Amino acid sequence: MPPTKVAEAMADVVEKYINEHDVMIFSKSWCPYCKKIKEALRSANVEFYAIELDKIDDGELILAELINKTEQETVPNIFIKKQHIALKQGRVATLLNTTDTEMKHQGVDNDTLDSYDYDLIVIGGGSGGLACSKEARSFDKKVCVLDFVKPTPIGTTWGLGGTCVNVGCIPKKLMHQASLIGEYANDSNDYGWSQLEKARQHDWSKMIQSIQTYIRSLNFKYRTDLRSKDVVYENAYGQFVSPHRLKLTDKKGQTKEITGKYIVVAVGGRPKYPNIEGDTKYGITSDDLFSLNYDPGKTIVVGASYVALECAGFLHGIGREVHIFVRSILLRGFDQQMASKIGDYMSSIGIQFHHQTIPTRIECLEEGKPGKLRLYYRQTLESGDIKETYEDCNTILFAIGREACTQDLNLDQIGIHLNPINGFKIKTKEEQSIHVPWLHAIGDCIDEQTMPLGKPLELTPVAIQTGQLLARRLFSTSSIKMDYYNIPTTVFTPIEYGAIGYCEEDAILQLGQDNIEVFHSEFIPLEWAICHHREEIKAKSYCKLIVEKKTGRVIGFHVLSPNSGEITQGYAVAMRLGATKNDFDMTVGIHPTCSENLTTLSVTKSSGDSVEKEGC
Repeated sequence: MPPTKVAEAMADVVEKYINEHDVMIFSKSWCPYCKKIKEALRSANVEFYAIELDKIDDGELILAELINKTEQETVPNIFIKKQHIALKQGRVATLLNTTDTEMKHQGVDNDTLDSYDYDLIVIGGGSGGLACSKEARSFDKKVCVLDFVKPTPIGTTWGLGGTCVNVGCIPKKLMHQASLIGEYANDSNDYGWSQLEKARQHDWSKMIQSIQTYIRSLNFKYRTDLRSKDVVYENAYGQFVSPHRLKLTDKKGQTKEITGKYIVVAVGGRPKYPNIEGDTKYGITSDDLFSLNYDPGKTIVVGASYVALECAGFLHGIGREVHIFVRSILLRGFDQQMASKIGDYMSSIGIQFHHQTIPTRIECLEEGKPGKLRLYYRQTLESGDIKETYEDCNTILFAIGREACTQDLNLDQIGIHLNPINGFKIKTKEEQSIHVPWLHAIGDCIDEQTMPLGKPLELTPVAIQTGQLLARRLFSTSSIKMDYYNIPTTVFTPIEYGAIGYCEEDAILQLGQDNIEVFHSEFIPLEWAICHHREEIKAKSYCKLIVEKKTGRVIGFHVLSPNSGEITQGYAVAMRLGATKNDFDMTVGIHPTCSENLTTLSVTKSSGDSVEKEGC
């Protein structure tokens, strides 16, 4: 919900106090801790300003804003040089015994050190971290990048470049393409190509070899690019030991310390395991799949995230039997009508869904590569009864979500305490830590306050642009900030799904059902029109635009069709520029394409008319 005018006013009041006083204490007159803090500061001859929240009319409103800002529900609430001091885990006692000089080493002062080894240290060599480091170097700053990959439970590791290059977007899209080629073989007979369908056979090892060779070439290019730009690269794990100071540990266990005026955390995230018997011993994640040195065979995918559905889709497309175990809903956070249509399409092509299921343990029936595994699970039936049963397979792939790789950075040494509720992400505002002004974070490891609807945008292009803009703000006169609205994305399921802006549920929640109109259409892509096997499964595509009635502006864009990624990228420019429904209508379509359907939408959901497109 948007903040009320009262909340906004209190936020301004709090910011004014913090900005006007080097040491600002929000106190209550009866609080013994508050009294001790103030006495200690007076004894150390430290000037401070305090207000007693129980003595002023707006005290409770100010306290509510402080809780919202700092997540600290108690007093004293202290800010030093605009930085909040988190009084947790004994830090009250610590601060009571702190002198003015020592205070500067509590992580509260941008000028803790007289000099630094680097102007910028970036922890993480993924897409965002590399982009940020190279942009900072363009301003002639001294920059260091740290990158270290901890092996997965089965020992998988990879080179420089982060998730996207090694175990994410790049290998995923290539495997998706392998799947599409198999689908084209199924279509080939109707296009006059005899025997292609019968000759269809997929070689897992050959595909993995080709993909990994390409990925290694990218790893090499990233290393040489850093070298050519004179960015220092350390293949070591960085951990905080004090403000601005990191301890680096390399793969041989050797350590050293470095300092940086600014430090950017860009460590990304890693897949979660469900914490059941046998999960890390017998299960794998997407971190392992793309370099797996054996054919996975029959695969159970646990999860309903976009990673789960994408992996299940391409595994099925290359001829493997696939089962998806879903706990609740598909594609949480995405438009649920579109998610349902994706599920229906995937079911129609032979992927088996097991809904309302919770895995309980894994048993190994037979060792091997692949071996034979048995997944035990509980399933809630429509009657409400619980059924306990199992499914045998060769491979179990967990895709139940991700957690930020922040837990071992020793962030508590600089006053940042992580929360498992938000996936151990660092709370930021405009990529700056809300607690430590010299610490910034980008990419999948941030809980960013300016993101719309509080939804994370764990996307490579977002991390890249965020990192570049941050470096410009730190080292030039630029004030341009990341715009997290109208970010395009595509889910590369067997039928691709592209989206920009609001999903329908959020549009209704934010604007109200009566204030939006949804224009939609169902159509058959021309390339599918003569394929009998697609006709048998009633394969169709779908698109919709969500429009704000008052302005006519398109606030939500959704398309489910072949090549949705390419379609969506083009419309992203229009959405960013505030395109209206009339702008779409006045755009001449390219015929015959799937994309042209978005320029001819006339049927609204509220009308109840048929969405099936007539003619070509």
